[in-house]
Amino acid sequence: MKNSVHLVHTLGGLKAGGYQPKSVKEELRNNLIAKLRNKETIFPGIYGFDDTVLPDMERAVLSRHNILLLGLRGQAKTRIARMLTALLDEYVPVVAGSELNDDPMAPISRFAKELIAEKGDDTPIEWLHRSERYVEKLATPDVSIADLVGDVDPIKAANLRLPYSDERVIHFGLIPRAHRCLFVINELPDLQARIQVSLFNVLQEGDMQIRGFKLRLPLDVQFIFTANPEDYTNRGSIITPLKDRIESQITTHYPASIEIGRRITEQEARISAEQRAAIQVPNVLKDLIEEIAFAARDSEFVDKKSGVSARLTISAYENLYSTAERRILLNGETKTTARITDFWGVIPALTGKVEMVYEGEQEGPHAVALHLIGQAVKKVFLQYFPNPTKLKKGQERDPYGVIKAWFAAGNTVDLLHDLPENKFTEQLEHVAGMQRLVDNAGIEPAETPVFMELLLHGLAEFEVLNKEFILNKWVFKDFLTGSGLDDEGNDENMRGLFN
Repeated sequence: MKNSVHLVHTLGGLKAGGYQPKSVKEELRNNLIAKLRNKETIFPGIYGFDDTVLPDMERAVLSRHNILLLGLRGQAKTRIARMLTALLDEYVPVVAGSELNDDPMAPISRFAKELIAEKGDDTPIEWLHRSERYVEKLATPDVSIADLVGDVDPIKAANLRLPYSDERVIHFGLIPRAHRCLFVINELPDLQARIQVSLFNVLQEGDMQIRGFKLRLPLDVQFIFTANPEDYTNRGSIITPLKDRIESQITTHYPASIEIGRRITEQEARISAEQRAAIQVPNVLKDLIEEIAFAARDSEFVDKKSGVSARLTISAYENLYSTAERRILLNGETKTTARITDFWGVIPALTGKVEMVYEGEQEGPHAVALHLIGQAVKKVFLQYFPNPTKLKKGQERDPYGVIKAWFAAGNTVDLLHDLPENKFTEQLEHVAGMQRLVDNAGIEPAETPVFMELLLHGLAEFEVLNKEFILNKWVFKDFLTGSGLDDEGNDENMRGLFN
């Protein structure tokens, strides 16, 4: 009916054009079939679900099912629900002035029926774009039946001089107003049980009754619900009869690989063109950010039932850029490469993104964040360098022997957070043996400094070197070397956070 949007403005014109009413589920089904046949992407920008969630979504739409998306936080549940609007017809006709999006050929409201009875083929129609056919409600304990279904409106009754027995005094709730639309209820378990009961009829029989009126509204709504499994025990639950009426329950999940995680993070992170031009983030640091999330999901300090949202890596990625940007602004530089030292500025993006178990609470969020970074560093380190705690069979020479000897001689490396680029590289180049190890790993010359830094942090995580935070710098030294403080230092400023 695309051309009809500009040509047809009455019910008569609609009939002459051969328009036939179609349910919202039929719209979704027909348009999905067309896209699948044309090999079109159904859910652009959704990664990691190609073999799991997205095929289940397509099957549910083809089956004309209402859908429950069940998964931990940050698993793109709401985004997937919103993308279903792209499967609706671009425009649909509605009776002009109708608050329930009445189909001119199948009206359900008293207003539309009376208008059509009065004007017949001259009944004016309007065209509703698919972007206006999406209704979303966050379920909270204070949501009432009146919010969802509707109630008697005393003000409307007074203004129209109508008795409360007249159905025209009804103020319709969100669900009736979502007639011929997608209706999404987020965090369904937070909806009180007695409110969930009010959804039974519309899901099973497709109708809605309001406040004891004999009125029956045969609503046409595609429902999508989202829920977090944690809610079933901590805050509420989806009552069994309601779950029974939701035909398809689809379980979401976190990215299964670092590559997929990176695609999601880089797509969602808000990085300006100026930041991208001034700051280079090596791939190894992008992998490190994703490994932090994987480490958090496996950590004994983090509540696995709560989950670790994809927002953790997105926020961390943004903070990594901002930390490097602040450094070049302070130093009067124009360009830089991000460093592992910059992950000190990533910590605020981590501490609020994980729910900790008792042991994690005892450690404290800051210490847990440092621990997660340390675990991620170890994982990335082993992708490029040999395990310092396990010499290969028949290997007589320790590949880290020269580095150990340099530190054993009393040398230290001080990496200040805001060290200028040239001084940062100088500090790393002083360490004997590191350049050769990096060269042997086949690292590009432009990324040599970040891999030399990875060597230091990795050896510290494997307890080959000692690493301490003093004032605003990381100090790397041999375990038998002194504290690393100068004569005017203060032991209270030292904390061994990674040991």
